[in-house]
Amino acid sequence: MSLLRSAATVGGTTFLSRILGFVRDMMVASAIGTGPIADAFFVAFRFPNMFRSIFAEGAFNSAFVPLFAKRLEGEGEDAARRFAQEATSALLFALLVLTILAMVFMPALMHVFAPGFGDDPQKREWAIQFSRVTFPYLMFISLTAVQAAILNSLGKFFAGAAAPVMLNVTMIVALFFVVPLAANPGLVLSYGVAAAGIVQFIWLTISCQRAGMTLRLSWPRFTPDVKRLLTLGVPGIVAGGIGQVNLTIGTMIATLQAGAVSWLYYADRIYQLPLGVVGIAIGVVLLPDLSRRLRAKDDDGAHRSLNRALEFSLLLTVPAAVALAVIPYDIIKVLFERGHFSASDTTATALALAVYAVGLPAFVMNKVFSPAFFARENTKTPLKFAGISVIVNVISSFTLFQYFGFAGIAAGTTIAAWTNVGLLAARLWRQGHFAPDAQLIKRLPLILIASAGMGTVLWAGSEYLAPAFELHFVASVSVLAGLIAGGIIVYAGFCQITGALRLADLRRAVRRG
Repeated sequence: MSLLRSAATVGGTTFLSRILGFVRDMMVASAIGTGPIADAFFVAFRFPNMFRSIFAEGAFNSAFVPLFAKRLEGEGEDAARRFAQEATSALLFALLVLTILAMVFMPALMHVFAPGFGDDPQKREWAIQFSRVTFPYLMFISLTAVQAAILNSLGKFFAGAAAPVMLNVTMIVALFFVVPLAANPGLVLSYGVAAAGIVQFIWLTISCQRAGMTLRLSWPRFTPDVKRLLTLGVPGIVAGGIGQVNLTIGTMIATLQAGAVSWLYYADRIYQLPLGVVGIAIGVVLLPDLSRRLRAKDDDGAHRSLNRALEFSLLLTVPAAVALAVIPYDIIKVLFERGHFSASDTTATALALAVYAVGLPAFVMNKVFSPAFFARENTKTPLKFAGISVIVNVISSFTLFQYFGFAGIAAGTTIAAWTNVGLLAARLWRQGHFAPDAQLIKRLPLILIASAGMGTVLWAGSEYLAPAFELHFVASVSVLAGLIAGGIIVYAGFCQITGALRLADLRRAVRRG
């Protein structure tokens, strides 16, 4: 229950952030649609989005949290603070060098990240300009990630989870007040991203001060602790952020088809809601929990935590995946089809969303299985599997793109996600670190049955309510919200009937907690 309460804190705050993100994306879709400015901005936005997910949403924790927690519990707060300060100073120095080099060589980088823009000089120039404005966000979000990891190790999850809210609020303000007055809305949005990084950094700085963990930067020194952090951190960051790496590869290939970058971006934004609320939340709180249990030699407790985390994740993720696969068109139409976002954009984005939905459980399970390696200070194995998954993604995405266009890119990302999860699960099972217990084996088929029942009801409901989705914005959103709420109620009912989750079990768990 402690694990679930912490996950609920992170998941609830992330849910708020994702809702604000939907508001932001609806405003972006109306303002710039899927045209050249949109494609250029989304390529530029992929940089901070990728690094935010890699650093701020759990991957940086893979190396930092176990080492920080070890200092905190074994040597006290002062030693832990010194380690955090050393790590932050070294990280900031490396990021300053990276940012300067990236801004200088951005035209060359754009040949790599957006090869398809070479045929459109104006779009390429916008992408370079926007990327130079957004790239400094990396420094601030990385410092924010260190601060969030410190707070997570102290059992304080709210502040770090709330940081993305600042990004969405800042961009919504820019969209509402500045974009209508600007000649180039993409440039305004890029400056909004950079400003959001500063706001997030200030928010976490204040939160750390309140927790008694004020960090003072110094000239970077590569101490043994920092070297150990780098040894664990580089492969951990790559492995933990493999989902974003694969999405970035997809974006690179998508630049070869007009509009594809935008279609994939909007589809990605939708399925990021369940991924953030469930997968990232579980991953963030599971790592400190497993680290503490393993240091205490509580292998049975670590095994139970991993099984319950997987069960809880699938209980929420499988129905979400079914819903996104069954009614993607209605979701995209209601949320985005207005202004510069056309009906043909809705059809294309809905197709991408349906394909991504098939991979959603894999994306979430990756967030559950990876901490089982990271807690044991093993980041090389996930890195190796991540590398395999990237190869699978490149081959499958590029091959399928030749036949199915942008939908093939989404399929390649999905195939890569399932490949990565299969490798992680198989290795944990062979090492004796994971085996499905009786409760998980019993409930997983029941979750699938309940989700299938819910999906059938959702499909029938969407067919019946189709005319209502043509109404004005407030009415259509209300109807869609009602349909989704009805699906949740139906799923809860099927869970009660099948035994996937009964209210009596939940009440007993709460009493034990």
